[in-house]
Amino acid sequence: MSELNYNTFSITARCERTGQLGTAVATKFIAVGALCSFVKNGVGAISSQAYINPYLGIWGLEYLSQGYCAQETLEYLKECDGGINFRQFAIVDKWGNSAAFTGENSDTWHGDLVGRNYALAGNRLVSGETLEAMKVSFENSSGQALSQRLLIALKAGQNAGGDKQGHQSAAVKVYGAQDFPIMDLRVDEHPEPVDELMRLFAIAQEILEPLIHALPIPQNETKSFEFQRSRLNSDGNHESF
Repeated sequence: MSELNYNTFSITARCERTGQLGTAVATKFIAVGALCSFVKNGVGAISSQAYINPYLGIWGLEYLSQGYCAQETLEYLKECDGGINFRQFAIVDKWGNSAAFTGENSDTWHGDLVGRNYALAGNRLVSGETLEAMKVSFENSSGQALSQRLLIALKAGQNAGGDKQGHQSAAVKVYGAQDFPIMDLRVDEHPEPVDELMRLFAIAQEILEPLIHALPIPQNETKSFEFQRSRLNSDGNHESF
């Protein structure tokens, strides 16, 4: 296979309380968030990895949006790609159903785990303990926000071994009720990408989240304008991107 190979571990998940959908992923390759993570509010979330075919994420979200469940979407995608035995992908739908596929030609240790509201997948890992640690982490953190649960699970996977070649990039992406993400952070190249991603997340919680929650949306425009007025500095200028 000549395609790009993301030797990756990921979690794709839904929050039972809020319906939020998201993914978190780490790998020993540059910019994993650019091609592996696919999320659409009210539809589902997909992580596509190994000898990556991004269209599995694109086609998968389109199929989910027609009302199909995670397992039906998995079977559909298997028929769409002639190189499916080199692929790996995980799906969670808007109802919390999950499904995952690991092609038999994925590299070295490879596999997946699924449960209610989550799907875990990894290839070229130190061992299966990476996914087991992520599973335990996610199942034991149900009281926290989805973005935080995803990051904690990713860190647990790293601590349990992660990619056998090391780590280089990581990403987290979460959608709520709107068509834009409530969290979308990437570390494209770093010696400790998961730790760096968690550092960025802490900053985003303090600075970015208040802005996201006050963005102008049809149901909440008044609040957004009030927020903008409250952010005027002493010179009368808005704080903005």
